[in-house]
Amino acid sequence: MPRRDWDDDEQIIVIEENVSSGLSAFVLGAAIGAGLALIFAPQSGEQTRQSIGRGARQAGQATKRAGTKVTDALAQAKADIETRIDSAKSTIDLKKVQVSRAVDAGREAAKAAREDLERRMSEQRIADASRTRDHDSSDEM
Repeated sequence: MPRRDWDDDEQIIVIEENVSSGLSAFVLGAAIGAGLALIFAPQSGEQTRQSIGRGARQAGQATKRAGTKVTDALAQAKADIETRIDSAKSTIDLKKVQVSRAVDAGREAAKAAREDLERRMSEQRIADASRTRDHDSSDEM
């Protein structure tokens, strides 16, 4: 019996060209999908429109609630900032008063020190004049 080697056989390759644009396959798929959607649709068109309307109203209400929350949060933040600004202004005003009082006290202390120094200088001049007179009168004797 002759032995046959499969590796020796020539392989035949068939190439087919499909010249369609694919548009017909798309249209066919769309038609099948639309048909299946109508068959398996859980609700009618009217019910779907009502459901969409409810969802839109709920989304609108949620948006209003979120807007209100944001507005309230901004109002609270503004109030907090205004309170802090008022507190800072009060602190600054208090510090101004304290500095003004300290400056006035410093001026008064400097004035008192000057008057005291002038008084002592005057007393010293009088004492020096008296010593000079006493010294002059002892020299004359």
